[in-house]
Amino acid sequence: MAVRISRLRLLAQDADDLAVISAAMQDAVAKVGDISYEAKARVLTIAFNRYCWEAEGHVRVRSALQLGGVMRVQARKIRRGVRDAVIEVLALTFEAGEAPGGTVTISCAGGGDLRATVECVDAVMADVSEPWPTPRTPSHAE
Repeated sequence: MAVRISRLRLLAQDADDLAVISAAMQDAVAKVGDISYEAKARVLTIAFNRYCWEAEGHVRVRSALQLGGVMRVQARKIRRGVRDAVIEVLALTFEAGEAPGGTVTISCAGGGDLRATVECVDAVMADVSEPWPTPRTPSHAE
């Protein structure tokens, strides 16, 4: 059965825009090996499987998030040496620093996070594949 949804393409240039991307990325999963930081280009890219909360039924789609103007990336409680380790995104937030810069934090299940020190909010998220059915809906039971 083919699943039809519109592919998302989102741009964030401030904290409010980033909140929209955060909502779209809730419960996305990625392998650590799908996280790439290019220091010279100042770009952080993550490929992930996004749960499509906006679709009818249980659907995931391959998506990518790219942050520009990244000066530094820090990881906490993420198994960086294990490329097949999986992270689950809970939220993206922006904490202002010296304007227009600050820190974008990607909070993950299990208490881990990625923190990117950025010159300004410059984020793009785009779906890059056709969606596919998934048997499970993410749950947030405590």
